[in-house]
Amino acid sequence: MSFDASEYGRYVAEVYDETYAHLAPDAAVERLAALADGGPVCEFGVGTGRLALPLVARGLTVAGIEGSPEMVAGLRAKPGGDAVEMAVGDFAQTRMPGEFALVVLAFNTIFALPDQAAQVACFRNAAAHLRPGGRFVVEAWVPDPGAFRAGGALRPVRVAEDAVLLEVALLHPAEQRMTTTKVRFSNAGVRLLPANHRYAWPAELDLMAELAGMRREHRWEDWTGRPFTDDSRDHVSVYRRPERP
Repeated sequence: MSFDASEYGRYVAEVYDETYAHLAPDAAVERLAALADGGPVCEFGVGTGRLALPLVARGLTVAGIEGSPEMVAGLRAKPGGDAVEMAVGDFAQTRMPGEFALVVLAFNTIFALPDQAAQVACFRNAAAHLRPGGRFVVEAWVPDPGAFRAGGALRPVRVAEDAVLLEVALLHPAEQRMTTTKVRFSNAGVRLLPANHRYAWPAELDLMAELAGMRREHRWEDWTGRPFTDDSRDHVSVYRRPERP
């Protein structure tokens, strides 16, 4: 399947920050800073810097890989944006120089990759960026095919006085894919934000980590560290590269 790493940003970069302004990053930044333990951080799919810039503000060295030049321009335009070393490219393949204490792939972005092979390559690329004992952190939702009726689903993502965000999705279970478009209604008009997904269950991600030479260290329901249970709809999973013998 062909994959254009820059496509998502072309649709959403202009309104990304205002669309997701309701998602406060404080708990994620706190957890990531603790996991990095003062070491350098590389974020895959860094976007406009929702996590990277607060980590820089905490004194951490942060690098990022982002497929969209438009998203990178948004990051660069913000205070502190020049402090993030950036590479534009597919984060399943693109390599940043150096070794990192922490690689971050947040906000369900692992599912932006088009197929299982690309996701496995992403895990291997993350492992290649890590120093011995380093960690790879993945934030993702837990697949819920039961939420679809006749192969389709419509759900509200955010309902507020100034904007409404809906997600419309079609399920393709044979390939574990979802064709999705978010629809944003605001006083400025209607905006379509397509973002297709190749979803994977947590256990499948664990196996990808094993194939890349990493082991799962933690799995929480969210960034605050709540236990992951049968009812959890999201997870934050931490994988660790072994120390040298």
